[in-house]
Amino acid sequence: MNKPTLAAENFISQEESIAGIETYGQGIIHDTYLVKPGNTADWFILQRINTQVFKNPEAVMHNLRLVCEHIRERMIENGSSIDINWQMLQPMPARDGRDFFIDAEGNFWRALSFIRGARPLEQISSLDDAREAGRALGTFHFLVNDLDPELLHDALPGLHNVEQYLRHYDEVAAGVDKETGEAGRFCQQFVADRRSWAPVLENGRCQKKLQVRIIHGDPKINNIMLDRITGRAVSMIDLDTVMPGLVHYDIGDCLRSCCNTIGEETSDFSAVRFDAKRCAAVLSGYTGEAHRFLAESDFDFLFDAIRLIPFELGLRFYTDFLEDNVYFKTSSLNQNLERAVVQFMLVQSIEEQEERLRAIVKECRAAFSVGNST
Repeated sequence: MNKPTLAAENFISQEESIAGIETYGQGIIHDTYLVKPGNTADWFILQRINTQVFKNPEAVMHNLRLVCEHIRERMIENGSSIDINWQMLQPMPARDGRDFFIDAEGNFWRALSFIRGARPLEQISSLDDAREAGRALGTFHFLVNDLDPELLHDALPGLHNVEQYLRHYDEVAAGVDKETGEAGRFCQQFVADRRSWAPVLENGRCQKKLQVRIIHGDPKINNIMLDRITGRAVSMIDLDTVMPGLVHYDIGDCLRSCCNTIGEETSDFSAVRFDAKRCAAVLSGYTGEAHRFLAESDFDFLFDAIRLIPFELGLRFYTDFLEDNVYFKTSSLNQNLERAVVQFMLVQSIEEQEERLRAIVKECRAAFSVGNST
């Protein structure tokens, strides 16, 4: 019996059987499977947590339980002020009563309910998709906004600490004697030219201009679930990185994922472009929900958030390439190098459109002010 099947059996009763199990999604951190017991209503998601990345998986599960339960209670209490079709995944108990299973080799497994009638948003096909992505993130932030961030563990310490990433990059680069070619030289210069600006959001936090809230931590488009019939956002999944932080990190990451028109996995670097129209649609959808908790000062840092997150991710990809790909899954030796170049080209496109993007932020801010005055 293979490992996924053995693990899956620990999340069903002894009377049940598994009709099928298959790989699911496009994640590059965990191993994810769709498990199909005999009854189709009982399908669930099985994941083997990457404990090299998440070194305290029980803390991840604590956060998951806390956030999911809070959102369910919030939906009951505030049903009239949120989308009534919003769904939350549910951690499933193993046979021993815990909501995880550790196999004989020490692998950490968990099972989650399957969001039925929905599909992941794999690509932005229209501005409606972009608005739904923003609406999903705004809804999630609204639902957790009144949950005390101090109750959550920092499941992935330093997730958005760009100064820490820069220090690690410096250490790795100093110890690597590796021919990186033209792409590597481009990455090195790109980092050198922007490193003094990069701590802009953390500086805002330290100056108390930005408020610590609960964030999703990984709001890329395929973690947003759309109703298969209506096309409306109904859930956000992959809550491993739910933790205290700045909502700007989520906003920037969502925009990075939505507005890259060619996608993250390409070697056609000249075709990488940040789509300003999609950006406007995402921010419109987001502020339509988030106006209930955002502050005016949050808008001061939105352009920086748009620019920072692809820079941060590109830095992480390039560092991982220099370390021989120890963090992100790869299918080729230079994949993380190519991923880094894509993110840096996205930053470059953002910088070239700074005036237009700041105008979009200004329009959203004006709509936010009008909405809060009515």
